[in-house]
Amino acid sequence: MPAMSDAEIEAVERAMVAIRRGQTRRTLARLAAPGPGGAGAGFDVLDVIEAADQAGEPATVSAVADALDVDRPRASRLVAAAVDAGLVRRVADQGDGRRVLLAPTRAGRELVAQAHNQRRSVFAAAMGDWSEEDRAGFARLLTRFVEALAAR
Repeated sequence: MPAMSDAEIEAVERAMVAIRRGQTRRTLARLAAPGPGGAGAGFDVLDVIEAADQAGEPATVSAVADALDVDRPRASRLVAAAVDAGLVRRVADQGDGRRVLLAPTRAGRELVAQAHNQRRSVFAAAMGDWSEEDRAGFARLLTRFVEALAAR
């Protein structure tokens, strides 16, 4: 495999920074949840719960702390705010009575679905004039890139 040039690496880095700045969870959450501040931190908690579910892992306050890179007291406050907003509920862990799991409420699931629809709409518009081959190639390569980053 040929070595990547410095210019290619720099182009990828610039693109990733631009994505991070322009397409954060909160930016997309505000698009998906109109109103003062959108769903805010509650959406971040829902995002962690969804990711844990997809990975087959339990969603806990510790998982929220790890995923959002905050300490446990901050994660606990974020979860409490999401519970108070009616987006998340606490559920007793049937395997370990000392542990509390997090699950989305119906309103939380609806907000996540709305956010997915909004994200997909934004992404589809950005690639609207791309060929089917380009969209498929981009999806394949971006997925491969993200998986490689996660494996590091």
